[in-house]
Amino acid sequence: MPLPERVALLGVRHHGPGSARMVTAALDATRPEVVLVEGPPEGDALLAHVPGLVPPVALLLHDEAEPARAAFWPFAEFSPEWRAVVWAHEHGVPVRFFDLPAAASLAEPDSTPDSTPRAALDPLGVLAEAAGFDDPERWWEDVVEHHRDPTDLAEAVAEAMGALREEFADRVDARTLRREAAMRQNLRRALKDFAGPVAVVAGAWHVPALRDLGPASVDAAALKGLPRRKVSGTWVPWSHGRLAADSGYGAGVASPGWYGHLWECAGRGDAVARWFARVCGVLRAEDLPASTAGAVEAVRLADALAAMRGRPSPGLSEVLEAALAVLCGGDETPLRLVHARLVVGERLGEVDPGVPRSPLAADLARSQRRLRLPVTAEVKPIRLDLRKDTDRERSKLLRRLEVLGVPWGTPDATRTLGTFAEAWQLHWKPDFEVALAVAARHGTTVEAAARRVLVTGAAEATRVVGAAEALSRSVGCEIPEAVAAAREALDRCAAAATDALELLAALPDLATTVRYGSVRGTDPDLLRVALHGLLARGAVGLPIACRGVDDDTAERALRAVDGADEAVRLAADDEHRETWRRALGALVAMPDAHGLPSGRATRLLWESGLMGSDDVAVRLHRAVSGAGVGATAFVAGFLRGSAALLTADPRLFAVVDEWLTGLSGADFGAAVPLLRRAVAEFSPAERRMLGDRVRAVGTGARAGGGPGQDWDEEVAGRLAGHVRELLSGVAG
Repeated sequence: MPLPERVALLGVRHHGPGSARMVTAALDATRPEVVLVEGPPEGDALLAHVPGLVPPVALLLHDEAEPARAAFWPFAEFSPEWRAVVWAHEHGVPVRFFDLPAAASLAEPDSTPDSTPRAALDPLGVLAEAAGFDDPERWWEDVVEHHRDPTDLAEAVAEAMGALREEFADRVDARTLRREAAMRQNLRRALKDFAGPVAVVAGAWHVPALRDLGPASVDAAALKGLPRRKVSGTWVPWSHGRLAADSGYGAGVASPGWYGHLWECAGRGDAVARWFARVCGVLRAEDLPASTAGAVEAVRLADALAAMRGRPSPGLSEVLEAALAVLCGGDETPLRLVHARLVVGERLGEVDPGVPRSPLAADLARSQRRLRLPVTAEVKPIRLDLRKDTDRERSKLLRRLEVLGVPWGTPDATRTLGTFAEAWQLHWKPDFEVALAVAARHGTTVEAAARRVLVTGAAEATRVVGAAEALSRSVGCEIPEAVAAAREALDRCAAAATDALELLAALPDLATTVRYGSVRGTDPDLLRVALHGLLARGAVGLPIACRGVDDDTAERALRAVDGADEAVRLAADDEHRETWRRALGALVAMPDAHGLPSGRATRLLWESGLMGSDDVAVRLHRAVSGAGVGATAFVAGFLRGSAALLTADPRLFAVVDEWLTGLSGADFGAAVPLLRRAVAEFSPAERRMLGDRVRAVGTGARAGGGPGQDWDEEVAGRLAGHVRELLSGVAG
């Protein structure tokens, strides 16, 4: 059955402003009674909210039984589908989605957010290659985006795609065929419901399959057995960054910010000049020089490049090359900034509060407005003072969201601000809407949902570390019921634990909780009792836990010793500090303890003033006089941490230096991995200090009658060869 003449097939490129202009012009010319747009029919009920949306936005649909099974259908202001929907609303014309139902899409194993399936063939790539272009984006810009008369594009695009579909019929995947069967069925339904013109806006690749409707029975058979699921949805803010192809979005474009600029400047004739004005604004905001004269010169260069290449007007490649040469001085670094801010863009859409949302999402939106926490597409640093009620509420909200799998805020660990202050990095991602849909099963408010997750997690904890982490998160979220449940879980897990390292590994989280408990409204004394109990049991078992263990266990023991020592200094009382110091002394005195934790314990006792430099030198000398592997482990454990004290003590420095210089080539190569890990923790300043000490020792040796000032080519050659060997091993 051939397609009736009253149907206008408009083949488009998703998120192409040239296609958007073509769709708007075609709709103005045909004045259809109904507009069909590629998209899931379950979204029809949400189209009434389009006037309250500011793109970019996305239609989010999810399976009510399994909210994690969800998908987005994004729209930008310059998306042809969006222009069709907006045109229909402005003219009072019904609009429908007419693609495969979302229930079928979400049932597929590979269904994920952002997953708009691609055809097995890249049609734009084939057409661009046939036209002599090596870049499909550049071909599309020349042929469509800079086309002066969009009204004749629809037929040209349809003919080109028809030829491709005929030549590559065997490359069309089964899912595409099923989608097109659904499109034809929905088109038949629209033809029955409306007697006047019908406009169809679909991806250009599908147009040839819609030109002939064929028998309805064939399409019905292709769609037989589609899964029936209850699907819910809403509109969510989207961003230009998520429209970009490199974000993983299958139907994305490489330069959504540039396309948005072209759409905004359509018909004005000054798109390039306005673009360079925006480039200057970006550079000046970063205190980089960008003059008006430079912008004028960049416009001239872009025009000249387009003329030399035979392009109708400057495209993205020309404006970027001109910006690099004139405004960026040939430096790629500021150009990358321009690319991120303008070519891709940071625009975030807006959704009207009247759009239906889950109770949990609505509660979050209310909290965001009440606490004045703006949702932005770019990273926004904030600093919170927990002594202020509003900042404390903000911290609670961010921590509760993290518990729900919505990490809107990330603690900035690089900034230590004290007991009453926190630093966060806020970055809202559209994927969080799916996480909110998944978390909605836990409760109707952020607090209620976080409470359920925390209480359930505490009940399921089987290890001390997990229970301590649950307690720390509960205290941070300030949910008393969760704190009580986590405290019970900690007692239960600690009673069953027999591994001293497991007990000690739980102390850092617990110490932080004790330290900040009063800020969070939790009695720190109750938490300190738990910390002291774990510390006492872990300290008793520490020496035995480090005896005769393998290297992996020794590394775990070293981390446990480090964490426990920090926890003791933060939160333990004098009695339990002494208990911990005795445990470190017992570990150091144990002859068959692994060198890593034993060396680290020696270092900690020395730094705390409980072991003098003479005693440490004797113990260090005794350790390095033994077998190579044990000596290396002890030295590596001793070196962990800061290098400042080591460089300040000439005797200890001399012991380590003498041991290193006395190693054979093979032993030195074997020692490098452990030593490199220890030295990697030193700050650049500490490394320079060590280098200066080594240089000073070498200079002193020469002055005292050691090797002369003459260059020894043979020794230097052997040394250079050995260093190359070590570096190649590290690189491999």
